[in-house]
Amino acid sequence: MAGPGATLRAMTSSPRGRRPGSPDTRAQILDAARSLFADRGFGGTTIRAIGAEAGVDPALVHHYFGSKDDLFMSALELPVDPRTVLAPVVAAGVDGAGERLLRTFLGIWDDPVNQQRFIGLFRRVIEPDGGRLLSDGFVPVVLGPVGQALGIDHPEVRMPLVASQMIGLILTRYVLRVEPLAGMPAEQVVATYAPTIQRFLTDPLPA
Repeated sequence: MAGPGATLRAMTSSPRGRRPGSPDTRAQILDAARSLFADRGFGGTTIRAIGAEAGVDPALVHHYFGSKDDLFMSALELPVDPRTVLAPVVAAGVDGAGERLLRTFLGIWDDPVNQQRFIGLFRRVIEPDGGRLLSDGFVPVVLGPVGQALGIDHPEVRMPLVASQMIGLILTRYVLRVEPLAGMPAEQVVATYAPTIQRFLTDPLPA
């Protein structure tokens, strides 16, 4: 298994760009990927299965999208790649990571250009047929490597705890717009939430 250093190098390297190819082929692959990721989860979906579902050679899936991780991120159609955005959070180490993570998160979500697309995605992934995109996809593909690169113990426990805070924040601040959280200044949100996120990252876990 790759260690935290290898994970960090992978996260801070330049992401692989989308490659030229037939728009129809790309659309077929993305449609197949979304369906299988939602149905089987990230771990239960293979490039071979995606190729078969799309009616193309699996080599074309790699050619157009690179790795399965890259294909998953493309299938989500996010306005930004969180792996790139979170790389500076990881690079600065575990001390203060909760605050940096939250500031980065708020910087993306409070941007009105991004917000509506993120809300649309969030509504999709919390539906019964989309939940696995979050639990079996986003958490292991994005948050898991963050925990590993930070060098924390039991990242498979800690990062879902972090995700629970982020998901709750999305729901109350941006989707349901519950006050006073919806109108709370970003600095106040950071002061309120960052200590809890940091505890999830570094405090001893209950026995």
